[in-house]
Amino acid sequence: MAYARRAASAAATAVIAAAAARAAYTSLTRKPPGGATQWTRTNHRGEPVTLLEGPAAAVAGVAAALTAPGLPARTRAALAAAAAGAGAFGGYDDIAGSGDKRGFRGHLGALAHGEITTGAIKLGGIGATGLAAAALTGGPATDVAVNTALVAGAANLLNLFDLRPGRAIKVVLAAGLPLGLSQLTRPGRACAVAVPVGAAAALLPEDLGERAMLGDAGANALGAMLGAAAAGRLSRRRRVTMLAGIVGLTAASEVVSFTKVIRRTPPLHWLDMLGRRPAHAAGPAAAPRRAPAAPSAPDGQPVMAEMNGHADREPANLATPPSP
Repeated sequence: MAYARRAASAAATAVIAAAAARAAYTSLTRKPPGGATQWTRTNHRGEPVTLLEGPAAAVAGVAAALTAPGLPARTRAALAAAAAGAGAFGGYDDIAGSGDKRGFRGHLGALAHGEITTGAIKLGGIGATGLAAAALTGGPATDVAVNTALVAGAANLLNLFDLRPGRAIKVVLAAGLPLGLSQLTRPGRACAVAVPVGAAAALLPEDLGERAMLGDAGANALGAMLGAAAAGRLSRRRRVTMLAGIVGLTAASEVVSFTKVIRRTPPLHWLDMLGRRPAHAAGPAAAPRRAPAAPSAPDGQPVMAEMNGHADREPANLATPPSP
C-alpha cells in the first residue's frame, strides 16, 4: 500500500511537470521574450528551430518543484534553485554566447589569457547554483561538497549530449527512470526525479520533430535537477560513484566525440535514432537554409557548424554538416 501511494505521488509529480512544460512552451512560443529571432537557430539540416524549449523546461522544473505533492521542503527548494539557476545561466550563454570557445579547456584557456567568455560565466554560475542547491539539501560539509559537484557536473554533462534531436532528453529518461524506481522502493523517499523526467518527456516530441531544442538553458536545467534529485535521495557512496562517472564522461568529452561513439555502437545508435526523422527527410515547413555553406577542413570534410555552444568532431551522414 505504501509503495502504491509513493508511485501515485511520483506519477502525479511527473504529470504536473509535463503539464507545466507544455504550458510554458506554448506561452513562450506565442510571445517569445525579445522576439522570435533572438531564439531561432539553424539545425543540422539547415532548418530553423527555436531554443524556447529550454526556458520552458526550466520554468516547468521550478513550477513542479514548488507544487508537486509529497516532496520535502528542502527537496523542493533545492530542485527549484537548480532549475532556475542552471536555466538562467544556460539561457544567458544561449543568447549572448558566440561559441568561439568550447569545453572546459577552451574557457579556462581563455581565462588564462584574460578573456572572460560567456561560457566561463555560465560555468561559474552553475557552480554557484550547485552550491546553493547542495546547501538547501543540507547535511555535513562533505555531503554539501559532493552534492555541489553532483548538481553542477550533471548540468554540464547533459549539455554535452544535446547535439542531436532528442538525445539529451533520452539521457534524462534513461538516467531518471532507474533513479526514480530506486527511490520508490525506499520508504520515506519522495520521487524528486519525477520533476525533470516529466518535464523532459513532455518536450520530447518537439525535440524529435526538430521544431525546437533544449539549448544550454534546458539541458543545464534538466541536468541540474537530476543532480539535485540524486543529492537528496541517494547514499553518499552512490552519489560519489555517480559523480565519478560524471567526471569521467566529462573528461572523455574533451578528447572523444560522443556522436562518433554512439554511431559506432549499434544499440546506442538505434536508441539515438529512435523517433527521429530519417536523415534524408525534409521538414513539413522547412525554411531555406540561411547559414552559409560550411568551409572545408584540410581533410576535405566539412567544418562543423556551431550550435548550442558545442561542435561535433565528426560529420553526420547528412546532406548538410551537423551543427549541434
